[in-house]
Amino acid sequence: MMSYFYLALAIVAEVIATSSLKATEEFTKPLPTVLMVVGYMLAFYFMTLAMRTIPLGVTYAIWSGLGIVLISTVGVFLYNEKLDLPALIGMGLIIAGVVVMKLFSKTLNT
Repeated sequence: MMSYFYLALAIVAEVIATSSLKATEEFTKPLPTVLMVVGYMLAFYFMTLAMRTIPLGVTYAIWSGLGIVLISTVGVFLYNEKLDLPALIGMGLIIAGVVVMKLFSKTLNT
């Protein structure tokens, strides 16, 4: 169960890092740049801890899938970006895919 906690930390760190990436303004803003670098370092570190028991492909699928949804949500609220219906449907399918993997995949029951 700790592996999923580490994976959650990796996802949160990646979302913070990617959200900061836009705020770096092409690496001209020091604080967002440092936040981005540290966030990505933590994301990859926690992801390696998660991969102790979760297979690589599954770890990456969950990490990237949930990252996409969360980053898109941050974009809406922090950067006033708009999501159209196809984007929302696509993100719904990503979430459904993660749920299907968690509920039905024997690969995740390690």
